[in-house]
Amino acid sequence: MAKVGVQRATELTGKSKSTIQRAMKSGKLSYDVENNRKLIDVSELERVYGVSELSTQAAPKAVESSFEAELQKARHALEVDRLELTVKTLQDQLDVAQDQVNDLKAQRDQWQKQAQQVLLTSQHSQQQSDDRIAEMRAREEARAKAMHAKRQQELQRQKRIAASNQNGRNNSLFSALFTKKKKAS
Repeated sequence: MAKVGVQRATELTGKSKSTIQRAMKSGKLSYDVENNRKLIDVSELERVYGVSELSTQAAPKAVESSFEAELQKARHALEVDRLELTVKTLQDQLDVAQDQVNDLKAQRDQWQKQAQQVLLTSQHSQQQSDDRIAEMRAREEARAKAMHAKRQQELQRQKRIAASNQNGRNNSLFSALFTKKKKAS
């Protein structure tokens, strides 16, 4: 038959660990030592504690213990699966978030580049506008100076004409007077 350890013997017989160990120590229950472990033959347990006791008390406990162990293993397996699924889901979410961060960085860089181009264009346009305004002011000042110079020339020409006309009248008067004096002399 099969050999079991002290713990399993307590489950099969329903006796405490100390009871099994006392029986082994006193020689009431024989055992073998393999790999520094005390093993008891199941038939020896039946001999010492009886078949009826072993089958009526230990069998349900052994089945219950085995069932609970399997149930516990299943719970652990389910928990491991659940945790693995959670880790995978979180990793997927992290990957998606990282992709979004990379996309946002690329968009930011594009917007920044576009803003710099607009700023440079705006500065260039502003400079062109300032240059045109300065050129127009210079033209206006030059035109105003030219008009002023033209007026001055016209005034001088009119003064000369007036002076010339005055001289012409004076000369005519002088000639007329001179002619009259000559006639009178």
